[in-house]
Amino acid sequence: MRKTVVLNVVGLSGSLIGEHTPFLKRWSDQGQQATIQPAMPAVTCSAQATYMTGKWPEEHGIVGNGWYFKDECEIKFWRQSNKLIQAPKIWDVAKAMDPSFTVSNMCWWYNMYSSADYSLTPRPQYLADGRKLPDCYTQPAELRDTLQAKLGTFPLFNYWGPATSIKSSQWIADASKITDDLYDPTLTLIYMPHLDYNLQRFGPSDPRIAKDLREIDTVCEDLISFYEAKGAQVMVVSEYGISDVSQPVHLNRVLREKGYIAVRDERGTELLDAGISKAFAVTDHQVAHIYVNDPKDLEAVKKLISGVPGVQEVLAGDGRDKYKMAHERCGDLVAIADKGAWFTYYFWLDDAKAPDYARMVDIHKKPGFDPVEMFINPTIKFPKALLGTKLLKKKLGFRTVMDVIPLDATLIKGSHGRVPEDKGEWPVLLTKQKELLPQKELQATDVFEVILQHLQAEQFVLN
Repeated sequence: MRKTVVLNVVGLSGSLIGEHTPFLKRWSDQGQQATIQPAMPAVTCSAQATYMTGKWPEEHGIVGNGWYFKDECEIKFWRQSNKLIQAPKIWDVAKAMDPSFTVSNMCWWYNMYSSADYSLTPRPQYLADGRKLPDCYTQPAELRDTLQAKLGTFPLFNYWGPATSIKSSQWIADASKITDDLYDPTLTLIYMPHLDYNLQRFGPSDPRIAKDLREIDTVCEDLISFYEAKGAQVMVVSEYGISDVSQPVHLNRVLREKGYIAVRDERGTELLDAGISKAFAVTDHQVAHIYVNDPKDLEAVKKLISGVPGVQEVLAGDGRDKYKMAHERCGDLVAIADKGAWFTYYFWLDDAKAPDYARMVDIHKKPGFDPVEMFINPTIKFPKALLGTKLLKKKLGFRTVMDVIPLDATLIKGSHGRVPEDKGEWPVLLTKQKELLPQKELQATDVFEVILQHLQAEQFVLN
């Protein structure tokens, strides 16, 4: 099989390739570019699982970045085990075709405990005293020490949170090159999240995005030059495009006001109690899975949610097949946001009773995705001084919480999850191998086959 590299430039869409991405524009002009009709929901975990299996969420089971685990009565986001994907991955198929095939998975999701030969994923250390230390997990285990000895500790706080920056994507890119020099895998999958950050903070129409585009373009140029010098074929893909939004929609507050959501009072704050709630929404950008514990409430909940301003449609039963996501993990109802709208996870009616995790970066406790974690509360007068004090306390062993995240969802200006009307906001696939990409528009499941065709290509000539 031919050596192939897939760069996953999150948030890249056709409308963003141009003046501020001179390398990618020049490189793609030498080959072929296709738009990808996004998988639904158009979010990281669902899109990646669709690309890696060639199956829709109704088959591979990844119905979002998180869902309600019914047997545990818990909402869980950002799980790591690859065993959650219920379909063979592209490397399983390739290994069956060629026993000499190897794969390196550099930070694509569901990274742990798979049949991949080499892998890297963020994995903080959670210490007994409450501290969270940046770290990563690798296979083989010794790769972790090799990478961090050469590159420094994985920059976790630049990967997600208010301090997100190009540093995390650059670290992953450098780690990928080191891993390639060590093991020379047949297929390398590289995740570069940089564009995801400010596109959500500011929206794709904001002129500040130009800087982010130039930064990721530079990293792509370095990576593509490195791999092409080794004779590798390179593909660039993205999971989704990001659209401008201005309307946060609080589905859980609507359900709470109508008596469907149950909460527990703990130390004067409220926690959503999914196991005894009549209905609740697991929100994920512009898509929400609504779980209804009593079937007799289904029609009433559907009618209620359908009437909420900012909701485009609500699907139930076989209607969920419209987007091929009707897996058992799927919500009893699936809500899709209107253009310009997105769904918050907020379920409290009084900010004074918001749970402690609401004002923190805490992706595992929140019962929904929270992009507001990328902001520091603008009402804090001296945020750097406050953060410095809190970090010092942590280093000295004192218990303290980083409660600096605002509760203002109107700060978010970009989102994804639905299928944008403008195809310029769809994800893209770029390759120099024109003969391997005859179509200008692909389904998300087609990406699997395009990667496989690159691996099987008998000859490869750099243009």
